[in-house]
Formats: sequence, C-alpha cells, structure tokens
Amino acid sequence: MANLLLDNMLAHADPSQVAGLARFFKTGPGQYGEGDRFLGIKVPVTREVVKECWRSVGFPELEECISSEYHEVRLAALLTLVEQFRHCHSEEYIRFYLSHTTFINNWDLVDLSCYPLLGEWLLDKDRSLLYDLAQNGRTIWEQRIGIVSTMTFIRHGQLKDTFDIADILLHHPHDLIHKAVGWLLREAGKRDKAALGAYLKPRYRTMPRTMLRYAIEKFPEAERRAFLAL
Repeated sequence: MANLLLDNMLAHADPSQVAGLARFFKTGPGQYGEGDRFLGIKVPVTREVVKECWRSVGFPELEECISSEYHEVRLAALLTLVEQFRHCHSEEYIRFYLSHTTFINNWDLVDLSCYPLLGEWLLDKDRSLLYDLAQNGRTIWEQRIGIVSTMTFIRHGQLKDTFDIADILLHHPHDLIHKAVGWLLREAGKRDKAALGAYLKPRYRTMPRTMLRYAIEKFPEAERRAFLAL
C-alpha cells in the first residue's frame, strides 16, 4: 500500500542541504544527534507536504514514517499527528505519540509536537504524566517533553506546572534541558513577570547560567544585569 506522506517527502529531498542540516542538528560523533540522517528538506517544505497529505494518512503510514531513518520524515509524521489530533482530539493520537518517543530524538521533534498534543490533551486532565517524564524520562528528549508541553498551560494563564517541573529539572546536567527550562520560564514571565521574579529569587544564584539567561531575556536591561552580576 502506498504511503503518500513518505512518497511526497522523498520526492522533496535536496542533497545540497543535507550537510548543513546535519551540522545544525549536531549529528557528529559524541553529539546529541549522533548518527541521524537527513534528506535536506527545510521545515516549511515539510509543513506544505503535511498540509497536502494529512487527511490521507492512517496509523500504519504514521508508523512507517515515525520510525524512518530520516529526520524530516519523522518530523512529517509528528506534524501529521498534530494536525489530525487538532481536528478530532482522540486519545488514539496521544497513545501513539507516547508509545513512539524513542523516535522523537531531537529538540525540534520535541518542540514542534509535544505541546500541541500532550499540552492540549492535558489541559483539563491530571498532569502527573509530565512530571514523570521530567523526573524519570529515559532520554533528555522525554525529559524535554515534560517541560515544553507546559507551553499550552502558559498560553491559558496556568503557570504552576511550568514552575514545578522547572524545579525537577533545575540542576539537570544537559545544556539542551537548561535552554528548554529557561525558555519556558521566560514564556511564563511574559504572562506574569512578578511570578517569574518570585520563582527566580531563591534559585538564580545556583541555577545553570544558560537557563537563567534564557529566563530573564525579556527583563529590562538593568534587571538582567543585576541577576547576572550575582
């Protein structure tokens, strides 16, 4: 049976872009994306393919794409999943997502999929799943899903989970987690600057510097300097 999504993605391969994408996503020995392979397809092109194909893709086709050796095909599967979920909000899509986190193995794959899926699904549900991912995730990508999924809550003015999950990851050793936590704290601060300030005051001296820089990025310069000076 033909896989329209896969066939369309393969048709857009651009070998001239492969080396640049491989460098950008750190696929060298010892780097976080080690061994990943690329077709050379930029995200806007992938989105256009998904826009054309998502109605014709079932779970067998998603299964084939999410397990692809090619980064962009995995992304296409995730964006298709997001689009299909947006139209029906079925738990099937959440179960599929959570059972395939092994293949969600770079920051863009996490960031473009987790909050439109898990964040939306959990808006009116128990959110302990995200705490468990942050605390016990098997990979940094599962842990990143735990914090980035709270973006949806922030957009609904609900900040507590972001701050609580940030505490779980506050002293995580990996820079990609520092950046994610700092980013989500910054987004929370856009909603409530005082709440972010109250969160940072007892923690900023010991939190990773990258995390702090991201978190205070939107503060007035004088306040940023004061936090960084100490």
